[in-house]
Amino acid sequence: MKSAHQILIYCIFAFVTLCSNLAAKAQVIRLDQKTEKQINISDQICTYEDPSGQLSISEIIKRDDFKPNYRKIANFGLTKSNIWLKIKIADPKTNQAFFLQLKSPNLDNVVFYYPEHNVYKPIYSGNSTPLSKRDIVHQEPIFKLRFLSDTTTYYLKISASSPITLPLFVGTFSSTLNSIDREGNIFSMYIGLIITMFLYNIFIYFTVRERSYLFYVVYIFSVGFTQMALQGYAFYLIWGNDLWLNNQGLVFSIVFVGISSIFFTKEFLHVKNFMKKMDLYLNVLILLYLICLGISLIGYPLEAQMALQLLTIVASLSVIITGILIYRKKYRPALYFTISWSCFLFGVIIFILKDLGILSYTFFTNNAILISSGLEAILLSFALADKINIFKKEKEDSQSEALRILTENEKLVREQNVILEIKVKERTEALENINSSLNDALSNLKEAQSQLVDSEKMASLGQLTAGIAHEINNPINFVTSNIKPLQMDIDDLNELINKYENLNLEGDLPAQISSIESFKKSIDLNFVRDEIKSLLSGIGEGAKRTAEIIRSLKNFSRLDENDTKYVDLNEGLDSTLVLVRNTFPDNLDINKNYGILPKVECMPGKINQVFMNLISNAIQAIKGKADKTEQNFLNIRTWKEDELVKISIQDTGPGMSEEVKQKIFEPFFTTKDVGEGTGLGLSIVFRIIENHHGQIDVVTKVNHGTEFIITLPVTSR
Repeated sequence: MKSAHQILIYCIFAFVTLCSNLAAKAQVIRLDQKTEKQINISDQICTYEDPSGQLSISEIIKRDDFKPNYRKIANFGLTKSNIWLKIKIADPKTNQAFFLQLKSPNLDNVVFYYPEHNVYKPIYSGNSTPLSKRDIVHQEPIFKLRFLSDTTTYYLKISASSPITLPLFVGTFSSTLNSIDREGNIFSMYIGLIITMFLYNIFIYFTVRERSYLFYVVYIFSVGFTQMALQGYAFYLIWGNDLWLNNQGLVFSIVFVGISSIFFTKEFLHVKNFMKKMDLYLNVLILLYLICLGISLIGYPLEAQMALQLLTIVASLSVIITGILIYRKKYRPALYFTISWSCFLFGVIIFILKDLGILSYTFFTNNAILISSGLEAILLSFALADKINIFKKEKEDSQSEALRILTENEKLVREQNVILEIKVKERTEALENINSSLNDALSNLKEAQSQLVDSEKMASLGQLTAGIAHEINNPINFVTSNIKPLQMDIDDLNELINKYENLNLEGDLPAQISSIESFKKSIDLNFVRDEIKSLLSGIGEGAKRTAEIIRSLKNFSRLDENDTKYVDLNEGLDSTLVLVRNTFPDNLDINKNYGILPKVECMPGKINQVFMNLISNAIQAIKGKADKTEQNFLNIRTWKEDELVKISIQDTGPGMSEEVKQKIFEPFFTTKDVGEGTGLGLSIVFRIIENHHGQIDVVTKVNHGTEFIITLPVTSR
């Protein structure tokens, strides 16, 4: 088969059968020693079709039911049978070498049998045989003839998953080489034309951005690719010696050219705009092409090609009919389109008539498809150019019409401008009044928001002050209660010292010493000493606790600092716990699990405010539980992940429902009773964390407590 579209034409003319009445020619082929051209011997051979595909050469030799072939080209179409050819050639009695060439490159297996010492030896060719192992290195099967007697009988066994067409030629080395060169040159010129049209039109596409050119270059590429596959060049340029790839590549190329031609038709003829039902019908054809490809890929390439023959006929006729119908709707580019496709089909018809023997095997008939497909590419390029001219004319007409409409509109605009200016002025005044009202409302809203935020701060400050007063009062009371007994003990010691100082060494010394000893016993000197130590220790402990509270207050009291600093978050958590310790219920245990954290760049006061709000909320949630005797826990954990620091504050409170969880960060949302909260605490927390480029996550479930997880970057940059 010589062309991508030959498949469709074989089916179009499948009903054409030749019942030749010519007299049978002699089946012994006599070679002309002086011939400078190859001779077509297809009508001088005998053929036998083996449906079983199991007969061996020894069995074939014994058969006497070979049928003479009288056609110029033996054509068996798509078949699963093995085709046997019997060729009798008389010895030309010359030293020149003669070669047998089967000009059909897409055959799976070709075996050439020649006699030697009463045994037929095989030489293999076809797509299943690598080029290096063939008798002659070429994509088409070529065999050197070996003469052993006056008349030598040769056999060819052929099988293929593609249509079997057998143009058989014999010639000398020089004539065979000239034929190969001529066919290669013709194909080179054809590919050169395809490449030229491809590059030219893709350049036009990038210049004018017309989608039709893009679909056209894809179609041109598919045509060239398909011709490479059908001419056998893809065998050694693309997929090599793999028989499966060769068969699938041939099917793919046919599907590729079929689908690309339909897409180009749809785009070029604007089928969707002119004929919506035809556009849908063409989409169905594309789907059928893909189904055929799928059939081939799952292991049925022969069946897929049979289906593709019929489908390609239908698709080609549909494309031509579409062009004719759209041209009848006064769309001029459809004329060029229809002519170009008709030229191509005419070339394919000539090629098929040549294969059927109606036309002679000449340069023109043998290359009719290449010539017609090249002519088709050129005419389609002209059609695209004509389409651009039509667009240009339509654009000029539309510009003229637009200019006329613009002139009329300009007059209307001038007339409407006066009315519009009046309405604009009225609307502007109304908008200014509305804008003034909105500005006042916005100012009031900002003031109210500021007051609410201050209220939230004052509430936190009040809670903080109460906690500090309570915390400081305990150690101060401890110090105060120790001062009076300490003073009494010091007075006793001072009196004892005075007695020693007032001793009269010249008087009755023993009596004086006895008096002092009696005083010691009365004041219990050892007890006084121990009591003084105990009282001083208590005073020291009270002072230490007071200093701890002051240090925590100093660490926490940076609420309004706006500068970022590197601080220890663990220290901030401890300070917060100290300041709210007085609010802890009796059934609460604090569990601290601090990790080793780097100092974090943040606004310390703001972060401490976050800790205060979350810890206070957790304590309030625990206090709000109905069972006051149940042991509850407040778990605080810190850790580092990569360049992030995480803080977890988890309580065993009543938890929250999913609906409440979704709203807790909304301003003014609160679950507390009226007057107990502003609903801004968690909103402020969320804003502070967001300003620090961090995030806060909530894990909660009703009756299972709540966990807030804060994530902060180590540096704010």
